[in-house]
Amino acid sequence: MSACRAPRGLATRRRATVLAVGATVAALSLTACGGGGTSGGSADTKFVQGKGGVDTVAKENRKDAPQLSGKTLEGKPLDVADYKGKIVVLNVWGSWCAPCRAEASNLAKVAKDTKAKGVQFIGINTRDSNRAPALRFEKEYGVDYPSLYDPIGKLMLRFPKGSLNPQAIPSTIVLDREGRIAARALTPLSEERLRTMVTPLIAEK
Repeated sequence: MSACRAPRGLATRRRATVLAVGATVAALSLTACGGGGTSGGSADTKFVQGKGGVDTVAKENRKDAPQLSGKTLEGKPLDVADYKGKIVVLNVWGSWCAPCRAEASNLAKVAKDTKAKGVQFIGINTRDSNRAPALRFEKEYGVDYPSLYDPIGKLMLRFPKGSLNPQAIPSTIVLDREGRIAARALTPLSEERLRTMVTPLIAEK
């Protein structure tokens, strides 16, 4: 007696479902910790992809950043809106992420160099199941600015559709003094590239 088999149409649909799920998992794996990503969006996003993977938005086309608040890795409350009036550099990172380690000392140095010019760096630590590895990461790389603790990525999902939203880890997003999204990079940043994102905003009036 032969074994039971699913009808041909049902079997085909099952194979298609498995393939679709596999593709989704693969995409998530690539964006979880990679060296870059795509800009996304559509023709009406009005941002410009520059050389080196840095996207920028003209002053008149910028969108407000979402509400980003919570507890830091040290357990202290932090609200990004409290820094309105400053240029805010948001860096999405995880202690487990090799590209994040590659750029960490560059971020720490530029944060110190630009603090007196009205620039505030804030990290968004994600996918670390507990704070201990992330705190060790900060100590090892001399990161002395605060990081919101966002283990399941809720804050990343708050960025509006069509904006320069974070699509990879690491991602770096720069807000202008009015709290609007002005620039984004989806790659680990050198010190020089990070300065090219921040310096024009310092000069804005």
